[in-house]
Amino acid sequence: MSTGLIIAIVVIVLILIALLVMLPRMRAQAQERKAQKELESRRDRVATEKREAGSTRASEAEKAEQQAVVAQQQAKAQRAEAEKLEAEAQLHERGMADDKLIEDHERDRFSGVAGTGVADRDDTRNDGVRDDTRDDGTVRDDGVRDGTTDDANRSDYEQGRVDERETERR
Repeated sequence: MSTGLIIAIVVIVLILIALLVMLPRMRAQAQERKAQKELESRRDRVATEKREAGSTRASEAEKAEQQAVVAQQQAKAQRAEAEKLEAEAQLHERGMADDKLIEDHERDRFSGVAGTGVADRDDTRNDGVRDDTRDDGTVRDDGVRDGTTDDANRSDYEQGRVDERETERR
């Protein structure tokens, strides 16, 4: 054998030994890279899932906030309605809303007992038409019906009501 062949065999054996020694390290590095890639993909997947869940929760929270605003507005409206009803109840308790309880055709029947407030005391109804009926049921005749004062300012409806009352009293 020639020295060249022996050197070639020795070099090949050294390369094989080096490969055998390096092979586990290369496998370990390959496994490490594979594990690192898998971990990165898991991180990306979990981060994406968390972002989607966060986005969904944010949407739900925004929806809940909007519903809370609507509920708050409804509560305010209900509170205002309750306050309105309470105020109306107080008016009824004081007798200041009897005109809402008495129909037009019943006004004469309740004229002595209905407490419609200051307007009845000064002989002027809530619609501004002068009531010429005295407490004893007689009609005043103080020149108002001569057509010179209130009759000119009355609407046809009001004049009809006055004429109707006069007819009923006769």
